Parts: sequence; structure tokens; C-alpha cells
Amino acid sequence: MSDMTMTEAMERRHTVRRYTDQPLPPELAEKLRRRAEEHNERHCLAIRLMTDDTGAFNGLIRLFLAKGVKNFFILAGEDEPDLDRRLGYSGADLMLYAQTLGLNTWWVGGTFHRKKLSEQMPGTKVIGVIAVGYGATQGVPHKSKGPEEVSAYAGTAPEWFQRGVEAALLAPTALARQAFFIKGERDRVSVSCDSGIFSGADMGLVTYHFELGAGKESFRWAERL
Repeated sequence: MSDMTMTEAMERRHTVRRYTDQPLPPELAEKLRRRAEEHNERHCLAIRLMTDDTGAFNGLIRLFLAKGVKNFFILAGEDEPDLDRRLGYSGADLMLYAQTLGLNTWWVGGTFHRKKLSEQMPGTKVIGVIAVGYGATQGVPHKSKGPEEVSAYAGTAPEWFQRGVEAALLAPTALARQAFFIKGERDRVSVSCDSGIFSGADMGLVTYHFELGAGKESFRWAERL
């Protein structure tokens, strides 16, 4: 197993859509399941890891876009106003944790087999899946905006704020639009997202990454600045 830290994983993780036939070792699957259960308990979610299962996508998507995907997390929970953000936050952690185990991931919010997976998770809302496994490649960095395009700080931005913004820019967001804006003032930070139906998930993904980059002890969240 790799000794990669979560911060290193954040810098190395890229979207990978095609996977090899190498099976997910039972011990790694168990680690991923335990991590998911921790988030389920902490954030009142119903995330489930599926292994050796090709049901995340329909035939055409599986054939042309999601080749080899047979392990994935179903991102689900009780349909409540804050569900998408909590799933985004927990999903960000699961992707980086998988990376520390030497695995690759792909956050999918739109092209997954929604009807089939929703039937497997009765009583919950399914917002997406995270493909996980051994990638055919390690992926490539996504095109990114500059920190000045997605953030503003009242005065001279401290180092922790700059690190947080750089980390947020590494988060996967809907259609790779990075449609978020981070504001800072003294030790307070607020985030807003304008990515339509994906805004909640994007908010969770971005806030997790910002916390990891900045350090939770450096600041406190504010609803708005």
C-alpha cells in the first residue's frame, strides 16, 4: 500500500474514465467500505460500495466512455435540502482516500444509470457515482482557472487562504466549470457555487478541498461575507 498523504493524493488525483481488468483486492474493498460507513454515520448518508458490478452505466456509455468500470460508490442518502453538499464533501474524501491506496477515481454526476441505481437504493436519492479501480492511465490535470478568478480576500491574503484556494481548484466540479467563488476576511471564509443542479455537490467537493489545503484550524466558515 502507498504511504501517500491525503494532500499528496489531492495533487496527484485526476479523472480516470477507463479501467483495467485488475480486480479490486478484498482488503482494499474493505478499507473503502469502512471509510464510506464512517461518512454514512457522521453525515447521515447511505453511500454504498459496489464491486465487480457493471451496472453504473448503460451499454453505450459503458462501451465508449466508461470502459472497464466495475467498482463504484453509489452516492445516496435521504432526500433532504443539504444532501448534495454532504455527499460532495464525503465523496471528495473517498476519492482522495482511494488515491492513497493506489487506486483511481471518476466522479460522475450526470451520465450514470440513475433509474437502475435508484431502484437498488429504495427510500434514498441517488445523486451520482464514483468509479474506483486501477486506471488504464493516471489521467491528466484538468484545465483550471487562476486563483484570482475564483477568490477574493479583504486585504493581503494569508498563506493558508492561498493554499486553500489552490486546493479548491483541484476539486472535480460539474462540467469542469469551476463555477465557485471563495471570499475571505480575517479568519472567516465563505463559498458560493453557481453550477445549477450540481451546485450542492460542487459546494461539498470545494469545501472539502479548501479545508484540506488551508487546514481546518486556520479559519472558520461563514455563511456569507
